[in-house]
Amino acid sequence: MPNAKSLAIRSEGRRDKGGSLRGTSNTLAYSRTQAPPAVQCAWCDHRFDGTDEYLTGRVRCARCGVATTSPWPSDEQLSAAYADWYRPESGRFSGLGDKVLRRTRAALADRLHRVVPPGPVLDVGAGDGTLVDAFVRHGRDAVGLEPHASGPHIRNAEVEDVDGNWSAVIFWHSLEHLRRPARALSHAAALLSPGGTLVIAVPNATSLQARVFGDRWLALDLPRHLVHLSPPALLSKIEALGLRVERVSYLRGGQVVFGWAHGLVGKLPGHPDVYEAIRRTEARQAAQSPAFRLYALGAAVVALPFALVATAVEVAARSGGTIYIEARREPATEESR
Repeated sequence: MPNAKSLAIRSEGRRDKGGSLRGTSNTLAYSRTQAPPAVQCAWCDHRFDGTDEYLTGRVRCARCGVATTSPWPSDEQLSAAYADWYRPESGRFSGLGDKVLRRTRAALADRLHRVVPPGPVLDVGAGDGTLVDAFVRHGRDAVGLEPHASGPHIRNAEVEDVDGNWSAVIFWHSLEHLRRPARALSHAAALLSPGGTLVIAVPNATSLQARVFGDRWLALDLPRHLVHLSPPALLSKIEALGLRVERVSYLRGGQVVFGWAHGLVGKLPGHPDVYEAIRRTEARQAAQSPAFRLYALGAAVVALPFALVATAVEVAARSGGTIYIEARREPATEESR
């Protein structure tokens, strides 16, 4: 018989803002949503038939191997999934968390500023504009695209609405949020000036941690993540667009160590959610008492050494939790000028 302490943990914040049980994975809860199922692959447009693999909350395409979220959310459902709690004006994380986020974005901008040719930078899915701001501090012209956001360098637009020539187009954990990601990628490639760089970071749906944690893998994030990509599908698309892949990393894309820590802690009684625990109160999907939050954070500290070892293993196996790619449009030659 469970003791009073375990009962308290299990009953903590039983229902989230969507009304689902905390003991139920977000993936399973979303799969029960009253919405039409996905009828075609969001990556290659293949219409699903009996040859495709039907998983909880998604369908894996028999043609390209990419999974599409199913049920396919309506605009209203997506709007609710991106409500004010998801990215409040005060920031998503605690003071320390926001500082870490800004430093990692600044480090990314520092590196890309060195390798990308001079010229403007376009950040697709710019969020709160942290990465754009880091480029501006380098003296770059930089524009971020983010629906329903505002700021001096942020535009409420889709990448297909943009024209001109850009030295870099960046999809930093945003491609998986788009309804037509392959089409967006094709347009982004056409925007690159000669020598321009396409930068992509997305969750790796075929990673070791994705297989270990299954429906509770942090980076599934249904319904906000509409497409769940594999390295072969992404790389083949980039090469088909005539770009030269210059760098592939299974660590640089971020969230790899955290993905392991989050998944390991989530296996404990009560399924504590480290991601929710580090978010500001107004940015949490489910209420957490101070005791339950401390439980999640303490467990994360204990899990960290195991997460580091698991990360080293999956990166060595080229099966890390994220895929990071830099691809370049060939510079113009004398013959093509």
